[in-house]
Amino acid sequence: MQAANERATARLAWARTATGDPALALEPASSDASFRSYWRGASQGRSLIVMDSPPAQEDPRPWVEIGARLAAAGLHVPAIYAQDLEQGFLLIEDLGSRLYLSALDAHSADRLYGEAMDALLRMQAHADVRGLPPYDYAFLSRELEIMPEWFLGRHLGRLPDAGEWDVLEAAFRVLLDNALEQPQGFVHRDYHSRNLLVLERGGPGIIDFQGALVGPLTYDLASLLRDAYVAWDEERIDGWVESYRLRLKATHLIGTEVDHARFMRWFDLAGLQRHIKVLGLFCRLYYRDGKLGYLADLPRVYDYVVRVASRHHELGAFVELLKRRVAGRDLGRPDLA
Repeated sequence: MQAANERATARLAWARTATGDPALALEPASSDASFRSYWRGASQGRSLIVMDSPPAQEDPRPWVEIGARLAAAGLHVPAIYAQDLEQGFLLIEDLGSRLYLSALDAHSADRLYGEAMDALLRMQAHADVRGLPPYDYAFLSRELEIMPEWFLGRHLGRLPDAGEWDVLEAAFRVLLDNALEQPQGFVHRDYHSRNLLVLERGGPGIIDFQGALVGPLTYDLASLLRDAYVAWDEERIDGWVESYRLRLKATHLIGTEVDHARFMRWFDLAGLQRHIKVLGLFCRLYYRDGKLGYLADLPRVYDYVVRVASRHHELGAFVELLKRRVAGRDLGRPDLA
């Protein structure tokens, strides 16, 4: 508690100095799944955000560096007005608080997703990827391995046995091969309804981009359209996916040989890799980090995993393993053991 109070005092003092406003007050704007937090204040009639990114836990430099790449590509990311990277404080543009998640409905979805896919295409076509780390076999594997430890082990109460590990590793190889056979490009890695803001000037405001890598072309599209926080019927998703495939083809980001079936497999399995990771990540956020809201979204993510994996025969044993282990369990309730 003392450390939190000292951090709050330092944050407010820095913000008042940065704005030149000794009366500036801050209130929570949002937090995310990391140690980073955001604080809103008003100075000289303008709303501002202070980003607090403690360097020991969340180095702010990647956020600054990736944001500059996206801004140079013509995308809407928060402008930086002042920064102290040693302390981990940044004074940034307030893009508002109207997340896609609250704005999406049956009537707005085509327009909002259309704008989000416009921005994604610009990102993939124009964002500078020089020097970005690859979303490679080792990185993808580490993400997949979060699920057995935290979802099967901690949440469902038992780590995989030797036979189950064989099933998991066979399924993971299918997903890894799929990711690496795709064209590689800029990947935001969390391009979804909680990281996109509805802006009056058109096009989404994009946040939480600091983890960007060079990886599979369909990853962000799957993150957007198979969102862990909102679900759409498959016919509608298929239409959005096909429209994006045609745009990638027209801009020569994929070749003419990539037909609907091949692209849909890329999309399915990239989304599946992401959601298997999320099954473990949401459990880790709950049990390890005390972030209590994430279990409520677990049933939707599990449903995505089982439904999509069931379409691919080589993942049949993996589906049966999950169904056997869940066996009617209410996934939104914690394991109290």
